[in-house]
Amino acid sequence: MSIAITGATGQLGRLVIEELLTAGVPADRITAVARSAEKAADLVARGVRLHLGDYDRPETFAGAFRPEDRVLLISASDVGRRIAQHAAVVDAAAAAGVAQLAYVGVFGGPKADFLLAGEHRATEELILATGLPYTFLRNNWYSDASMFTGDLAGIMARGAIANSVHAESRIATAPRADYAAAAAAVLTSDAHLNTAYELSGDTAWTFGEFAEMITRQSGAEVVHTYLPPHEQKAILAAAGVPDAIAEILVDVDDAINRGALAGTPGDLSRLIGRPTTPMTETVAAALADLAS
Repeated sequence: MSIAITGATGQLGRLVIEELLTAGVPADRITAVARSAEKAADLVARGVRLHLGDYDRPETFAGAFRPEDRVLLISASDVGRRIAQHAAVVDAAAAAGVAQLAYVGVFGGPKADFLLAGEHRATEELILATGLPYTFLRNNWYSDASMFTGDLAGIMARGAIANSVHAESRIATAPRADYAAAAAAVLTSDAHLNTAYELSGDTAWTFGEFAEMITRQSGAEVVHTYLPPHEQKAILAAAGVPDAIAEILVDVDDAINRGALAGTPGDLSRLIGRPTTPMTETVAAALADLAS
């Protein structure tokens, strides 16, 4: 068995590789697919193989995969351009006839009706059309993303979390490390072929609860403030966010209000063999990082 990880030097990719190594997968059986040799130098130093591949240059994926490979396609970050970028990986995997093509998509899969989900739905369709053994990892939002604890210093400085999410609306996040553990689990067992998993935290929380967690643990008062969608979009535009991206971000808040990201089916905790990390712990870890 050999495993190839695209986007290997990104935040999620690195965590997946760490999980695989911890699980005992030999480093020389792992291929990091990345655009930059410099960014992957530390992985290579640990014995991980490197293939230089760029989502925008399909030709760079020639020879990236072998028939025995299990491939994890981590979605690209260029919203609006991802279908063609993902197709470069899917086509290369199909040409090689890989043993498994796992894809990190979005919670809800084909039922996800918010704007950000469109490229993920299209990518799943591309993968299904190849006939390859697949695994779909439909991740909910990351607790440690920039909109959550990744912006903890900014939230504390402002004293507010402002968005167009209603007070009663919930979202079931988990930190990247939990999703990485799930990815490692499906890449090291035949039990997950031709299966889709809806991955989310065990407990959905409101932004008011998130603000209270920060206040209680830091001593800095933080509140959640609701903004009408048009006001939030105007604030994003004033901050230099492109109009198309601002529309997507406001639409995500609407999806949260509709309950599209509140589901807690338990797939993530079952895959990783433990409860998912509570948001309170993620807040505590972020505060500790700020203090160090």
